[in-house]
Amino acid sequence: MRRVTAVHDPPIPDTFPGAGEPGFPQVDLTLMQLVIEQAAAADAESRTESESESELIDQIQQIESLQNSLAALQANRIRAFARAHVSARISAGVVEPEKLERAAVAQIGLACRVSPTEGRSRLRVARDLREGLDHVRALFVAGELSRDKVSAIVTATTDLDHDERATIDTRLAAHDLPRLGTGRLRDLTRRLVAEIAPDKFTARVDTARTQRRVTLRPAPDAMTYLTAYLPVEQGVACLAALRKAFVDVSVDPAPLTRTRGQVMADTLVERVTGKTTATDIDLEVQVMVPVEALIDPDSPLPAEVPGHGPVPVDLLATSTGQKALRRLFTRNGIVIGGESRQRFFTGLLAELLKARARHRCTEPYCDAPARHLDHIDRATDHGPTELDNGRATCEFHNHVREQPGWSVKRTPEGVRTTTPTGHSYLTPEERHDSRQE
Repeated sequence: MRRVTAVHDPPIPDTFPGAGEPGFPQVDLTLMQLVIEQAAAADAESRTESESESELIDQIQQIESLQNSLAALQANRIRAFARAHVSARISAGVVEPEKLERAAVAQIGLACRVSPTEGRSRLRVARDLREGLDHVRALFVAGELSRDKVSAIVTATTDLDHDERATIDTRLAAHDLPRLGTGRLRDLTRRLVAEIAPDKFTARVDTARTQRRVTLRPAPDAMTYLTAYLPVEQGVACLAALRKAFVDVSVDPAPLTRTRGQVMADTLVERVTGKTTATDIDLEVQVMVPVEALIDPDSPLPAEVPGHGPVPVDLLATSTGQKALRRLFTRNGIVIGGESRQRFFTGLLAELLKARARHRCTEPYCDAPARHLDHIDRATDHGPTELDNGRATCEFHNHVREQPGWSVKRTPEGVRTTTPTGHSYLTPEERHDSRQE
């Protein structure tokens, strides 16, 4: 995996990043922000009612191009920051590539208000656009390509060196890239990679097959997304088997009471769990139950499965299988818990911390699973192992706070994270009140 090595590039000029490139006039960002605010105010006054449909479409197109150009400008800024930050860290004696990348990615994610995963993706795009993708970068700067399309091209060429990527860029220039959808762009780039660097293409496919896995993500309305990341032939075979199950049900003399999708979903559950019917499953669910619901049987407040959102209380009683429900009582959406004198958060206290965070990282803009439990006031600084001094985080954010210049403190407003640049980001105490929804 490539790391942040852009510090060895030629020095960054003091001029505006992107100056001299097509589509980037010398525009002051503050002035641009003022223009946007004035336009928004005009919209609030219904000024657009006097404009024709054609004029509105023209403006939509112009705004889309402007957004793309601004995304390209932001990519230049991201690259400049990463180079400056890595140079400063190396000068301070930090030379481990993983720590250098993590510190840069964390700050980019916070500044862009996105997750570390998205922050890392934006850093990779900003870096690799300067590594042979000149034509693609010019279209990005000119507002002809969106961030998603550029990211698809960069991701497909991530294992190539500068010359190979430049060859891909030249071949892509023969196509009308702005008119291609993201999927077509991705497929076109992959075909070119397979042709120009077949060994790297094959190695990447082999590596991907070793990363096969199954994941579960929450979905709206008390549902989940069960996703299998499989080799293509295995995925196709699984889907064919589920479709065949629907055909078998369709030819049965009994009346068909389920849709094709329902039959396929039920068949998947039955074959994975070994149960006769999809509803005959055994459950062990951690449920957050509002204290108000215990006092008032008619309370409209729902229960909540941490990590998967609110669910109707009676939903948990619809399955015919065995159920084990561990109830955690809450007041005003906050888990009521206890404390521990241990060095590590374990047992019920660990479960309380994760449940309070809804099993997600509590750092701003991060939606990753909460796999680590962190002392807000470090245990090495004699911070107590208790509910008020604990927070649930992902592995990334638990590690990044240990780097020089980072601090995490509890304040009356919530938990505040401060980065090496002095920027501060607040995580308010989460107070989820279903009665206000």
